[in-house]
Amino acid sequence: MVPTASASAQSVEAGIAAWQKTDYTGAVEIWRPLAEGGNADAQFNIGQAYRLGRGVPINLAAAQTWLGRAANKGHVDAQTTLGLLLFDSGNQASGLRWLGRAAEKGDARAMLIYGTALYNGDGVKADPVLAYAYVSRAAAQGLAPAKATLADFNRLIPLAQRKAGVRLAMAKASAAKKTSAPKATAPKAKPASTPSAAAAPVAKGAWRVQLGAFSQRASAEALYRKLSASGALAGRRAFYIPVGAMTRLQVGPFESRAVAAKACASLRGQACFPVGG
Repeated sequence: MVPTASASAQSVEAGIAAWQKTDYTGAVEIWRPLAEGGNADAQFNIGQAYRLGRGVPINLAAAQTWLGRAANKGHVDAQTTLGLLLFDSGNQASGLRWLGRAAEKGDARAMLIYGTALYNGDGVKADPVLAYAYVSRAAAQGLAPAKATLADFNRLIPLAQRKAGVRLAMAKASAAKKTSAPKATAPKAKPASTPSAAAAPVAKGAWRVQLGAFSQRASAEALYRKLSASGALAGRRAFYIPVGAMTRLQVGPFESRAVAAKACASLRGQACFPVGG
């Protein structure tokens, strides 16, 4: 017998309750039949389980499959997570497409990352008005890195374009309210502890990560000081790349694109892209 929508929602919640008690195997057992039956929340949660290795072995291919099924049903968290997963695996074009869809629906992380890409023209056509609209909405939701990026945009983007961005942001926010619907809360992974900087080996390689573009080099230096003690960037140095009136902050080196992408993934909420190679 196929469960009703209400029964499915209750079962998804039961899986979340098991997950929160660290009964990951039990949670997956609850979600799997629902996911196979087409429940988008369950599909997203199964994808997260495979991505994190909770209740099942880590399997990024399976994670992409389940996240993709949920994302294709319009599940915003799945679209954002799939976009980041694809981006970090080196498929920047597909990753940005999913992040763009999630940004359009108002996900703060997606709006920050996609908005930054729009401003820099990284993988998408540069559009400062749309970039300002997305990042300002992410900042309005309280995302701290978005607030910092918005402050830079306020210095870099002309007033007329900023005003146009505000109008666009208001229109998109209004449209998102009309189409939003409540959904079951997805499981979240507790952040893993990071090794100390002293324990990090001397890094080598040709890859770097780009963390933003700034009108003042001092702003780039401040961000590097803030992030350099993290496990992901420990042992790496800053590169300040002048581009016209701006300074791009890149950190490296990294042994490969995969290692650089993994470092980006660990910097939660911080716009970050692998470059070089």
